Amino acid sequence: MVYIAVSFIPWIIYWTLCGLEFRLGVVFSLIISATLVIFQRMLKSCNLMDIFSMIYFSLASIITFILNQDFFISYSGSAGYFALFLMAVVSIVFKQPFTLMVSRRDWPKAYWRERSFLLINNIISAVWMSIFLINAAFFLLFSKPYDVILSNLFIAFGIAFSITFPVKAAAYFVVKEYVKPFGRFDWRIEVDPKMAKGEDEYDVIVVGAGIGGLTCGSLLAKRGYKVLVLEQHYQVGGYCSSFKRRGFTFNAGVEDVSGLWEKGPLTYLLRELGLNREDLFVKNVARFIFKGKRIEAKSLEEYVELLSKMFPHERENILAFFDDARKAYMECYSDAEAYGTPLPPELIAKVFGVKKLVDYPREHPHFYDWMNKSFKQKLDEYFSDEDLKELLSALLSYVGTSPERTPASTALTACISYYLYGGYFPKGGAQRYADSLKSVIERCGGRVLVNHRVDRILVEAGVVKGVMVGDKVFRSPIVVSNANAKTTFLELVGEKNLDREFIEYIRGLKMSPSCFMVFLGVDADLSNYPSLLKNLDEGYEIVFNSNADPSLAPKGKTSLTVLTSANYYDFPPRGTEEYYRKKSELTQALIQKVEKVIQGLSEHIVAKEAATPRTFERYTSMPEGAIYAFDQSMGVKRPYFKTPIKGLYLVGASTFPGGGIEAVTISGMICANDICGWRVRASSTKS
Repeated sequence: MVYIAVSFIPWIIYWTLCGLEFRLGVVFSLIISATLVIFQRMLKSCNLMDIFSMIYFSLASIITFILNQDFFISYSGSAGYFALFLMAVVSIVFKQPFTLMVSRRDWPKAYWRERSFLLINNIISAVWMSIFLINAAFFLLFSKPYDVILSNLFIAFGIAFSITFPVKAAAYFVVKEYVKPFGRFDWRIEVDPKMAKGEDEYDVIVVGAGIGGLTCGSLLAKRGYKVLVLEQHYQVGGYCSSFKRRGFTFNAGVEDVSGLWEKGPLTYLLRELGLNREDLFVKNVARFIFKGKRIEAKSLEEYVELLSKMFPHERENILAFFDDARKAYMECYSDAEAYGTPLPPELIAKVFGVKKLVDYPREHPHFYDWMNKSFKQKLDEYFSDEDLKELLSALLSYVGTSPERTPASTALTACISYYLYGGYFPKGGAQRYADSLKSVIERCGGRVLVNHRVDRILVEAGVVKGVMVGDKVFRSPIVVSNANAKTTFLELVGEKNLDREFIEYIRGLKMSPSCFMVFLGVDADLSNYPSLLKNLDEGYEIVFNSNADPSLAPKGKTSLTVLTSANYYDFPPRGTEEYYRKKSELTQALIQKVEKVIQGLSEHIVAKEAATPRTFERYTSMPEGAIYAFDQSMGVKRPYFKTPIKGLYLVGASTFPGGGIEAVTISGMICANDICGWRVRASSTKS
């Protein structure tokens, strides 16, 4: 409104002086409006009202002093307001409402593309259009001082409306888009951890001991809740688990963990649980093979320098891209200090208030821009070299989508973050980290039972009551499911407890890609390789487990894992001859590819295992062996962490923010905080 008020200055002078029949009023107004336009041009900005004002007063000066006509003096009120009315009409017709240019000064560019932004400005401009027309009529129908009084009253109304309406309207659209759809799921279950419980009664039962479930369970146990975790496998962890063969330790899936920087969610989690990051994780060193070249850097600065040498014509763009990425990433985590994690829009509104969500684009301009583009659009914005774009998309395997289908914000937090702050390998193997969370639960009085597959989540009248394992019943008013959402709703809850529309939505969710992994124990020292080698030319990755942690292989030997993407339906059913034949053929083909980099590898293999998507499905119960649960492409909306069943939560890769250790950790932290009523803030847990 400051800018609009300034734009009204030449008109106020015009109406005041010409109302006193002072002809130079049009000249003074022309000088002021021209000054405003020149000043804007210097700032490389534009305001339609100021441009129109300069044109109007130029015409008025010509007619007044050259043609010696007093029309613009005698009818200053009605002529001026009617001219402004025409300006407003034209601006709306051409879909450029005159308030739009002013509004853009207060909002980041990313917000300009929002339909609500244009709609709000159309409404404000339409209100002003009506005011201008009404005031023009006042000056024709009423004499002084009534015409001035009435017109000023309407101008005051317009100013008040322009101040309050954008905030109210933005809040309305935010509530409609982000808050209302989940409002029917925003139930609250009050649990008193101090109240005595029966032997098989718990405050919270967690179904599945993946990292999302273990995170939620460990936080709640630490905060005094009586927690039970039930796991169908013989060990906890899900994809974050390990196994041993002939003295070699291999991870089932985890190779590179983010979220361990100073403000990262895992850093916060470990601090609250009293665990030491240095005891559990070690920083990875990654090497890329791209177009026959080997690219390896230990820091962002080193990586930027390498890229600049490879693509000297893109040097400035590389610097600008990573500067933008760092700013966006820091904005994403700027509010994480309150609860240790970024929150989705609907929770920002719930926890911090709707105004916080309305102000989000203004307070997070860089990240908001990434939120509204695909990763390909973001790359195209900065680079023209296709090879550079391909190289910067190397870590999209951590998301399972292509650049054009990947939300830029997902690429930023799940991929580019590794360049900014590095990735980490779990010391002692992934199982050690999962077991550490299990130990916290047990140390705080909770129970973790393996080989306990939940057969049914008990629901009565839309409210969860507990779970059934075989013929054994465990009671709780809260159940947190770390099982995939399809398994949770279609098998454990049952369709009879859910409405048809929700069931169809769950059925329609597409699973993410899976992978094929070969685990090799080698009687050779390969310590000259980094912990991660990503061969972009051949489409596979090697994790040198024992190069990250030497304890994972006998001295002088190497534990390594080779992995590549795979489609579940390309593999025959387990147990068939065709399945084992295909598994063997793919294993040999992958080893042959690796031997181009590690010559003579096959001659030193002393332990060998392989895992297909069907293997992962067997051990984790994840449909199709999907490694990120559901497809993580743009436009795919994961299930909300609160479900239509009162008391039933989701954690893990099925819900916000998706797949990956950091992501499922965030889901567990969000769930634990919601169960606690958002009372425990991160600042109170800092040591």
